[in-house]
Amino acid sequence: MHVRIDGECHEGVAIKVTDVDGRELVRAIRGEEASPSVDCPAPGPVHGHVAILPPRAFDRRGALAATARALGHESATRAALEDARAELASLSMPAVDVRAARRRVAETGSEEERLRERVAELRGRLRARHETGADTTAVEAQLDEATRRLSEAETERIAAEQALDRAERAAREARDRRERRLELEDRIANREREVRYDLAAAVWEQFRSAVHAVPGSATVGPTPGEFDGDPATAALAVARLAPLEAPVVVDGLDRVSGADAAATLLDAPVIYTR
Repeated sequence: MHVRIDGECHEGVAIKVTDVDGRELVRAIRGEEASPSVDCPAPGPVHGHVAILPPRAFDRRGALAATARALGHESATRAALEDARAELASLSMPAVDVRAARRRVAETGSEEERLRERVAELRGRLRARHETGADTTAVEAQLDEATRRLSEAETERIAAEQALDRAERAAREARDRRERRLELEDRIANREREVRYDLAAAVWEQFRSAVHAVPGSATVGPTPGEFDGDPATAALAVARLAPLEAPVVVDGLDRVSGADAAATLLDAPVIYTR
């Protein structure tokens, strides 16, 4: 590991720096643009939980799950979780506009009815002219035109009703898919909790031992979740337990005295800052 600050290079697995913001060091470790610069192995999933000690907040079960994976453990529930996630990802939601389809049916129906009344009216007028012997040429032309438009309106109304049938089927399918999505989301949430519990359980005894080995005050019960202590103690124990290649930044943690002590305690590369 190399740490460069203002042109000065520090090298080793336990480096002490002063007057440097620990958060800037973490950004540099993650490869983000930051000053100073840190040349080190890329951080893994566990590092995200213990990148800086003490942490502002600590997801103990999430950190233990990541640690268990890093140590080669896996949950028997993982396959079921992945199946549920895959089904959810494949469950697309169709775009459905039933109101527009219903509006089209109403509009085409109204137009058809208006033309039907127009045709009936013209037929009546034509019949009256026949009875009186009047010229029927103009009325016959109007009737032909109205009849043609009525036929087109009937065709349009039938097409609109068929489109409405399709839209209503699609709406039912969309409703079924929404209900299925909710079921899958609940199932995924339950499986995720089960996986995290299984993984935490896989390393719980090691975590208990690590808690007893790090400075701090905490009580750890025999099963995952039975922990009564401060986040810094839990994070120190996870950092000691997990295989870490990227450095941990120990920033103003009074219970650890110096870079060498921190690196030995955690068995990991450390940047110690004050």
